[in-house]
Amino acid sequence: MSSTPKSMRAWVYTSAHGGLDKSIKLVNDASPPFLQQLPKDGILVKVQCVSLNPADYKLPELGIVARAIVPTPASPGLDFSGVVAKTGNAVTGFHAGDKVYGRVGLNRHGTLGEYVCAQADGCAIVPEGVSLEDASCIGTAGQTAYQCIVPNVKEGDKVFINGGSGGTGTFGIQIAKAVGCHVTTSCSGGNAELCRSLGADEIIDYTKENVSEVLKAKGQVYQLVVDNVGSAPADLYKAADHFLLPEGKFVQIGGEMTLGDLKTAVSRQFLPPFLGGGKRKWEYLVTKNSHDHLEQIGKWVKEGKVKAVIDEVFQYDEIPKAIEKLKKKRTKGKIVVRGCT
Repeated sequence: MSSTPKSMRAWVYTSAHGGLDKSIKLVNDASPPFLQQLPKDGILVKVQCVSLNPADYKLPELGIVARAIVPTPASPGLDFSGVVAKTGNAVTGFHAGDKVYGRVGLNRHGTLGEYVCAQADGCAIVPEGVSLEDASCIGTAGQTAYQCIVPNVKEGDKVFINGGSGGTGTFGIQIAKAVGCHVTTSCSGGNAELCRSLGADEIIDYTKENVSEVLKAKGQVYQLVVDNVGSAPADLYKAADHFLLPEGKFVQIGGEMTLGDLKTAVSRQFLPPFLGGGKRKWEYLVTKNSHDHLEQIGKWVKEGKVKAVIDEVFQYDEIPKAIEKLKKKRTKGKIVVRGCT
């Protein structure tokens, strides 16, 4: 592509009061700085597909706190797939015309615009045979699952994934199986078959069973707990004393951005056992972009070891509807939006 426009279409919000799905608007004249001058390390991508994440609406809906992190007006979105339009002078390994996928960090110009500026550590070439829709799902959910699981286990270890049917959970089950682990996961009965089809060895139906009690009855057999929910069951971390191995680890990634959930996270990290806290190592994982991790997950997708689970695909003009569905928290896997073409 010899030239790029100086403005673009983008979904933008100034305030998310009343809900992002109600306040986000499509504009035709967004002009992010990277369209005027691409940074030396920038990869300008014409967005073809976007997968949505809870952070896309949770952060804007924090109000004044959100504006301290990401000034408005802003366009949300972290994950993308598309075609490289142009690269900065310092970029190597990517060229105009390459099909790519990845994730950008929090900024005012997210992936719900016509173009996005990515960096090499958050970008990878789409493997042959992998669709752009599938590739768009990997950025946040795939990397998060990978970073929770792969550094913390070895072949033969037992892993419990709390919440197996969402975006990160569906990737987590498959990634844990890809590295040779035994996987137990929690989900509703209606999602049990999905989780089994992804490789889960054991299912706990949280609508019918006490998850913590079922796990405690198994004894100290798990090397890793990945908590995609954060708030339920409330006693999961304390109960992990009874089902996590002494050297095991509890990794939390899920949770609402409420005072109650913040209190739970703080107590899990700092409350000593003699005051009712848990004994096992606890970590709140913050996802970091990694070209190598993106590439490995893409390789697994190409090989058929991992697949992107897509609940529904929306068109670009249906963004409010897509966000509304995401907020209902009943999604199986990911929600994908086709880009502005």
